[in-house]
Amino acid sequence: MTIPNSIDEVQTTLASTGYVCGRALATVVFLSLKLGRPLFLEGEAGVGKTEIAKALAKSLNRRLIRLQCYEGLDASSAVYEWNFPAQMIAIRTAEAAGGSDRNALQTELFGPEYLIERPLLQAMRPDENGAPILLIDELDRTDEPFEAFLLEALSDFQVTIPEIGTIKAPEPPIVILTSNRTREVHDALKRRCLYHWVDYPKFDREVEILNARAPEVSETLSREIVAFVQSLRTEDIFKKPGVAETIDWAKCLLALDVVDMSPEVISDTLGAILKYQDDIQKIEGGEAKRILDEAKKTLEEA
Repeated sequence: MTIPNSIDEVQTTLASTGYVCGRALATVVFLSLKLGRPLFLEGEAGVGKTEIAKALAKSLNRRLIRLQCYEGLDASSAVYEWNFPAQMIAIRTAEAAGGSDRNALQTELFGPEYLIERPLLQAMRPDENGAPILLIDELDRTDEPFEAFLLEALSDFQVTIPEIGTIKAPEPPIVILTSNRTREVHDALKRRCLYHWVDYPKFDREVEILNARAPEVSETLSREIVAFVQSLRTEDIFKKPGVAETIDWAKCLLALDVVDMSPEVISDTLGAILKYQDDIQKIEGGEAKRILDEAKKTLEEA
């Protein structure tokens, strides 16, 4: 599928995969696609930053390549590695066969057959469906040296392998970087990107998202779920539930054939929306009833 030609078309394209987004996010996605600029998305965990890359890949029929960041990630792990065990077997085999052409053996050992391509190198390979989507997920988990390397890689869209040479992307990939903002990412990297803060959606938008992702849930129950979760986010808890938790919870309630919210049902299923025991202990019981009553009152007044 070709790149969308308007902001409205971006919203329609993403909606076809079940991803509902507002105009502000659709605008920055459109500009990123139109200008060929990396898109940097920040926000709390579970608000849909990673999902937008998946939705784009699905709607545009492009290959999705994901680089999951973690502490200690370095350039070699992100770009390529040599298949050392296979190389050793080839060396032993050549020695046993009495091979003596060392130059030919070296050329073979550092050829494509023994090259393990990691996400950044994979993203620079041509694809019949067009440039792939490169998702660099949770960049804030890495350290500054990797950021510096990534800055260079995103500038030229090429990498150098000493044994082979420089490999340049024939068509730059569509790059989406995400961060949960556990630490600040360097300004130099942000300046290479278009930036957007992905916030928790408003009530109507979250209901729309839930209807798209869990259409089997009744409209009444969907509104009660969203109202409760949005009230829960105002509480003093360690980890506020994201949209992903809202969807998970709705599916859990559907599996339990719940048709109406009750404090007992909420207490039994809090593990679907809260991921820390201290938060669960704080909300279950009387607090759950209070929040539910407040949520239902808000719905009645709306």
